[in-house]
Amino acid sequence: MKKKSILFALAAVCLPVVLSAQQERKITLNEAIAMARVQSVDAAVALNELKTAYWEYRTFRADLLPEVNLTGTLPNYNKSYGSYQNADGSYSFVRNSALGLSGDLSIDQNIWLTGGKLSLVSSLDYMKQLGSGGDRHFMSVPITLKLTQPILGVNNVKWNRRIEPVRYAEAKAAFITATEEVTMRAITYYFNLLLAEENLGTARQNLSNVDHLYKVALAKREMGQISENELLQLKLSALNAKASLTEAESDLNAKMFQLRAFLGVGEDENLRPVIPETVDGTKMEYNQVLSKALERNSFAQNIRRRQLEADYEVATARGNLRSIDLFASVGYTGENRDFPAVYKNLQDNQIVQVGVKIPILDWGKRRGKVRVAKSNREVVLSRIRQEQINFNQNIFLLVENFNNQAQQLAIAKEADLIAQQRYKTSIETFLIGKINTLDLNDAQSSKDAARQKHISELYYYWYYFYQIRSLTLWDFRTNTELEADFDEIVRQ
Repeated sequence: MKKKSILFALAAVCLPVVLSAQQERKITLNEAIAMARVQSVDAAVALNELKTAYWEYRTFRADLLPEVNLTGTLPNYNKSYGSYQNADGSYSFVRNSALGLSGDLSIDQNIWLTGGKLSLVSSLDYMKQLGSGGDRHFMSVPITLKLTQPILGVNNVKWNRRIEPVRYAEAKAAFITATEEVTMRAITYYFNLLLAEENLGTARQNLSNVDHLYKVALAKREMGQISENELLQLKLSALNAKASLTEAESDLNAKMFQLRAFLGVGEDENLRPVIPETVDGTKMEYNQVLSKALERNSFAQNIRRRQLEADYEVATARGNLRSIDLFASVGYTGENRDFPAVYKNLQDNQIVQVGVKIPILDWGKRRGKVRVAKSNREVVLSRIRQEQINFNQNIFLLVENFNNQAQQLAIAKEADLIAQQRYKTSIETFLIGKINTLDLNDAQSSKDAARQKHISELYYYWYYFYQIRSLTLWDFRTNTELEADFDEIVRQ
């Protein structure tokens, strides 16, 4: 008995602590959206994708700037045998033992206009013959100007300057779109929980009402005012109400877990969503929405990038039909056994090379690649035209759905109020024996369905609104564009 008393005492102390650990927290739709944009996994994925695009663009920009490189071999030790041709034409193997050091310091610059490369190079080489009687030599190239220039090939630098800014603009627009898509998911989870909470409240109220009506029906049955069938029908309704309550509680827990996990909220908080209001007086115009979408959506940048890439593939295939490369080098060089003297009495050092590669007979292989590239470009352009048609159609349907949704929501809201009033009236009428249980159950079902319809229509209203935002990157409530400080974002 003592043990039981102790256990009951502990339970009495611990139970309030456990219950208080679950803190209830009211949350509005705007708060849920703000949390999702910062704390959700989807927001983190969108941020990392933006960072990847940012550093790819930074790498492209760096390719356009001068680059300083230091290359060297420190050291090069060689101890081996090699063939040597004697004065009489015969060959013998001789032992070679040497130590070499070399280093180059260069400044390289890509030429945007021509696609060539200009380099300013300074180099120093040292060779030491090891063994008895070994000698050493220094060779310096204090300054050399080198030019590498393709004559007929594709200018990769020029094409990258056209494609990469469009690609980065596409990535920035895609980030804002992804942020709005995070908002749409948050709205879905928010209204799922809101609907589950409304269903739970309805289930509790229905169970309370039907229990009360069943007690009244028992008294009426004893007085012979209702039939046994109506009494059993009410008892069955009470059992169904209990089952609905259990199902509603389970569904609420599932939807609660789903929203908390998405928002990154701890399991010690019970979120209580607040029914949001609608946006007053907002009506979309198709032409305005389409214009904003074509101007700001990543789809527009995507189309431009794909067109450029298709043109680039054609230009590359044409450039590969024949190849002529120019290499020119002009500078000074010096050679001596002593290091200081290697930079004196310098000699001219010029190199000019023109490499040519023109196919004489390739059975049309290169021209075939050009035709393949052109055909692929036509395929891309055809797909783009179809995607543009689908994009415009989706915008039109979305605008129509949103504009209609405002009216549907108003109807659903009024129907919800009427159905609730009808159910209350039905209960009062049943108590005085004017209607039967079937009419009462019908009123209850209509009330529950109208409430669910009201919440669902409110969800679709907000979902359509933010879907339009995600496509246009424009806030039609404030009539302002959706922007982001991308430099600040990538530093996070």
